[in-house]
Amino acid sequence: MKILIASDIHGSAFWAERLMTAIETEQPDRIVLLGDLLYHGPRNDLPRDYAPKRVIPLLNSLAEKGNLVAVRGNCEAEVDQMVLGFPCMADYVELVDEDSRALFCTHGHVHGAGFHNSVNNLPALPEGSALLYGHTHVKVSEPCPDAPGVWAFNPGSVSIPKDGTHSYGIYESGKPFDQAFRHVILEEA
Repeated sequence: MKILIASDIHGSAFWAERLMTAIETEQPDRIVLLGDLLYHGPRNDLPRDYAPKRVIPLLNSLAEKGNLVAVRGNCEAEVDQMVLGFPCMADYVELVDEDSRALFCTHGHVHGAGFHNSVNNLPALPEGSALLYGHTHVKVSEPCPDAPGVWAFNPGSVSIPKDGTHSYGIYESGKPFDQAFRHVILEEA
């Protein structure tokens, strides 16, 4: 199973279009969006080509394939759910891969492992699980310090990175977590 993981698009049509190209290239079995899809939020500058109305049909086209999962970020509002054709208001979604490993998908403002300003509120996850989160706009792929056997993965931000590079993540099951997750840098050109 190949899962593409993206977070923090923040209404950037420029970067959403690059993400769509990456999805076409990667051909994932599932797509996970970890919140903050349309609105830039009061603490962020406007991202490049801020145009939520252009991002809406791009994201809705992903839902038509039936392999999209999304969670609520701290910038989502009820009006976002009214224009998006897929559920996006859950605080978390738990996926299970074909190896029976749980992937706990959340934004990082309610549940998190405490990395880079995410909350330190790790849900009770069994050993061999992974926490997938966004929110901090900083890439992470390492064990959770307070939860032995739980892996933390943050794909970074599609549009407003706080670590210098626009990115998304890939998870491929059947491998140890340190090899199953990887970051992919989105290029401007």
